[in-house]
Amino acid sequence: MRLALSFLILFGVTISTRAQDAKYDWQRFQVAQRPAFMILPDADKRKTPMPWAMYAPTFDKQLPSEKDEGWMIDQFLEAGIAILGVDVGESYGNPEGRKVYSALYDHLTKSKHSFAPKATLLARSRGGLMLYNWAVENPDKVKCIAGIYPVCNIASYPGIRRAKDAYGMSEAELKAALSEHNPIERLAPLAKAGVEIFHIHGDVDKVVPLKANSQIVHDRYRKLGGQMELVVPKGQGHNMWQGFFHCEALVKFVLDHSVKN
Repeated sequence: MRLALSFLILFGVTISTRAQDAKYDWQRFQVAQRPAFMILPDADKRKTPMPWAMYAPTFDKQLPSEKDEGWMIDQFLEAGIAILGVDVGESYGNPEGRKVYSALYDHLTKSKHSFAPKATLLARSRGGLMLYNWAVENPDKVKCIAGIYPVCNIASYPGIRRAKDAYGMSEAELKAALSEHNPIERLAPLAKAGVEIFHIHGDVDKVVPLKANSQIVHDRYRKLGGQMELVVPKGQGHNMWQGFFHCEALVKFVLDHSVKN
């Protein structure tokens, strides 16, 4: 614990003590005036530079969940992968949120104790809009992308009418600008950079429909020459089914790309 604290003091972040009922040592700090978190591997598991996974969404002190994502987090920490995230608000992938992710990236990779120059992205639900829109503008900074029923299509969720305010546009303006802001229409830079993708997405998801999100990403990405694996659990929707969060194929994908490559 002392080594972790020394690391964070030198790193220039605000240190928080472990809550009595918390499983992990959540380190809280600020990036671009937004609350962020960091969970570090034990000192004997760390590598130089340190591989890391950027998780979204995270709303201040909520998500990832120790209860739900805890099994995955255990696997990542054991492999020496740090887990980090920043609260960009209900951004729906807007440009302001993308700037905050860039600030987090710079904060980590340009510090004295630098993290790896490429991050693994782990998107759950609407975190897909957030991370994909950052990734397509920064493909050289991305190791791979893993998603649990991620939103990849603004028109599907939350819908243009709900998303317009986050973008500071009218409904008509955002609809006309979807090619600049909708992940399903912005995949080419990722394919060109050779970023591999893994999604797990249920076939009866009514909140974030498979066909309009992960399936269309899969089909378009393959046509662009990109590599993507899509796992579709039968009879599962947008829920807390354990199989989404104890997905060995997803963890293996992240480990293979974050640590072995």
